[in-house]
Amino acid sequence: WIGEYSEMDYMNAMDKILQANNRLRPPRGMSFREGDIANSYMRSAITCPGNACLWPKSVDGFVYVPYIVSPLYDNMDRITIETGMQDISVDTCVKFVPRTHEGSFLDIQPRYGCWSYLGQTGGSQVLSLQSPGCMWSGVASHELMHALGFVHEQSRSDRDHYVTIMWKNILPDRIHNFQKQATNNLNTAYDYSSVMHYGRYAFSGDGGPTIVPKPNPYIPIGQRDGPSLLDLHKINTLYNC
Repeated sequence: WIGEYSEMDYMNAMDKILQANNRLRPPRGMSFREGDIANSYMRSAITCPGNACLWPKSVDGFVYVPYIVSPLYDNMDRITIETGMQDISVDTCVKFVPRTHEGSFLDIQPRYGCWSYLGQTGGSQVLSLQSPGCMWSGVASHELMHALGFVHEQSRSDRDHYVTIMWKNILPDRIHNFQKQATNNLNTAYDYSSVMHYGRYAFSGDGGPTIVPKPNPYIPIGQRDGPSLLDLHKINTLYNC
């Protein structure tokens, strides 16, 4: 499926995630959509009435997201994960803090593949970053943004104005990953450089592109360096920073 993105130098964060998740089979009682968003059969965070799936804002104006990190990670892995957190926290009101006693928190584990639930689910919330397959700070930021409540950029309700989905090039059993969602786009521009954007060849069955920007088909899409300026703006807008 990865086509021309087999070279590490050309992979964006989502390409890396899909490579790690290529043979991912969800545990019993779970499913995955769009390649890396975990779903409990009892709950779907894609519909989140009244922003109930957002992490709460403290009286001081910050949004504190408690987390624990598995002791199975080595020091370099922890640095990578913490860099992904810092890339979000430095310019937003969202702050990732080590858990003390909080009932709801992220439990970051080196499970098989890279995946996260969408928004806050309550209680101990697993976020998987396999080592070494998911160990890019941009991948960590990507999964953390899912945990904050963001879907993939090309899933936006207005995406057809900005990209063409090449349905004929998509693996038949992966077409469902390209459905639009009823998203709140926060009055923000479509972001081709979002760390949440699929790569050009995601889930390609024949080596051809599955996503083509418009009007300029040569616009780069996605990247792996971390949240874009628009990603950070959207976090601040969603959480009313």
